Amino acid sequence: MDLGIKGRIALVSGGDSGMGRESARLLLEAGARVAITDRAGGTLSDSLDDLKSAGEVIAVEADVTSTDSITALFDAVKTQLGAPDILVNAAGVTGATGDFLEVDDAGWLETLDINLMGAVRMCRAAIPAMRANKWGRIVLFSSEDAVQPYVDELAYCASKAAIQNLTKGLSKAYGCDNVLVNVVMPAFIATPMTDKMMEKRADEKGVGFDEAIESFLEEERPGMTLKRRGRADEVAAAVAFLCSERASFINGAALRVDSGSVQTMAM
Repeated sequence: MDLGIKGRIALVSGGDSGMGRESARLLLEAGARVAITDRAGGTLSDSLDDLKSAGEVIAVEADVTSTDSITALFDAVKTQLGAPDILVNAAGVTGATGDFLEVDDAGWLETLDINLMGAVRMCRAAIPAMRANKWGRIVLFSSEDAVQPYVDELAYCASKAAIQNLTKGLSKAYGCDNVLVNVVMPAFIATPMTDKMMEKRADEKGVGFDEAIESFLEEERPGMTLKRRGRADEVAAAVAFLCSERASFINGAALRVDSGSVQTMAM
């Protein structure tokens, strides 16, 4: 299916692995020119090497907690490719976890700074050029946790609920400029983040990695009817669609990619 974005310029944060990397891959395969970004010291260069065969791609290190770093990022992308028409903000962390009464302000603020304010800063940098060009696509990353919070990761849940609200607000503010803003809501996807979760669970329970996944699905995610972790490319397919001309009448929507984990009618 032709997504109608050949030649468009896309910027993907969190592009060093997982859902960000696979979103970049599908955008490249659709003909977009792509910049991937992530913090220094990670696997961004590995991701760049992996994606080069799919199309024109560059990598620029940046920190979403720094306005100056984001300004430098957009300047570099504009110089090398042009102003982004598409923004996919996949950067995020699990952040502070544990009993609510034991998570301090620093834990909350770090989680919100990366997950929520990182998205705010990226959108603030991207939207002016999209408005001027009368075409833009923004896809933010929320989570099932936004609408069914888990008590041991409330900072993460709150940050993702805020992303839902931010998405709806931006869609109302800039839809008139043909800048469409939507959100994807993954649940338990096979990524480095959930690998760490399952490694910790395996150690705590004294079981193997696969057994940890099985018990987690049974005990913590009973609504996931497919009884497996999702794949990063399954989320990326939803992202690529929302970035495309095929989604030209979708604005302010939340697309769940969660195997049925959310068991309510809520957004």
